Amino acid sequence: MTALRLGTRRSALAMTQSGHVADALRAAGHEVELIEVVTEGDTNRASLASMGGTGVFASALREALHAGEIDLAVHSLKDLPAVQEPGLVVAAIPPRVDPRDALCARDGLTLGELGEGSVVGTGSPRRRAQLAALGLGLEFRDIRGNLGTRLDMVGPGEDQLDAVVLAHAGLTRLGLTDRITELLEPIQMLPAPGQGALAVECRSDDEVVIASLRPLDDPDTRAAVTAERAILAELSAGCAAPVGALGEVVEDVDGPVLSLRAVIAATDGTADLRRSITGPLTDAEALGRRLARTLVDDGAPAIADLSATHPTTASEHAQ
Repeated sequence: MTALRLGTRRSALAMTQSGHVADALRAAGHEVELIEVVTEGDTNRASLASMGGTGVFASALREALHAGEIDLAVHSLKDLPAVQEPGLVVAAIPPRVDPRDALCARDGLTLGELGEGSVVGTGSPRRRAQLAALGLGLEFRDIRGNLGTRLDMVGPGEDQLDAVVLAHAGLTRLGLTDRITELLEPIQMLPAPGQGALAVECRSDDEVVIASLRPLDDPDTRAAVTAERAILAELSAGCAAPVGALGEVVEDVDGPVLSLRAVIAATDGTADLRRSITGPLTDAEALGRRLARTLVDDGAPAIADLSATHPTTASEHAQ
């Protein structure tokens, strides 16, 4: 049996995520070889948005796929541009990990306990905008780095942060949930489209690999993230647009339906616009595009620059 060559970034989080996919494939009887691929996002310490934002972690993996150097790649789904890459296909989206954001604060504090003037670290315009909209008087500092680096920034001292906000999924996958002081509910902060989900990508003409990945695909997760990403596509949203979205499969009187919520927020916290929609799971993309048009009709372009790609804060895609 020829081993499946699985391309992965070399960060601890990427290796862990790729390991989960590799283990699932091995459990199904496949041999898997992990191949490390270095991306610009791993080596360049500049703002991710200035390097191209969404896709900066995916580009090298995709180049390796196109070149035939690997057979499949594992991405954090929120790292992938909403437009499909020609010649490639996301063949599997495994069950999603909790998509919520998490507060990791000094002294075990919650968001409401931080106090006016507390400094929160985040490189995400989406997170910053929604936190500012809460009206808690928080201050923000742009940060970058892996999870461990950002967690080490929290603590006492003049140069330290009072808190950071990170993806719960990444903290879970690296066994760092003990650092969480509060999970931020969607009513406070909607996550990035696709947050908490993995995308397993391969060449669109490789039927053998596609067939091997099909059992890993979770239909409910795929429906939810398809709707979320359709919002970005319909908005033609830039990598720094402060857009949050969450799709969830819920039970209705006639069976499961897709519930979709989205937010556009001003990065200074002066305004935010939240809308929601519900419909059949089979209409996931159409629902996302319809909700995006509602946001636009209700004034989203006046609230935030939906095409923003070079903000003063960095992108969030290092999780």
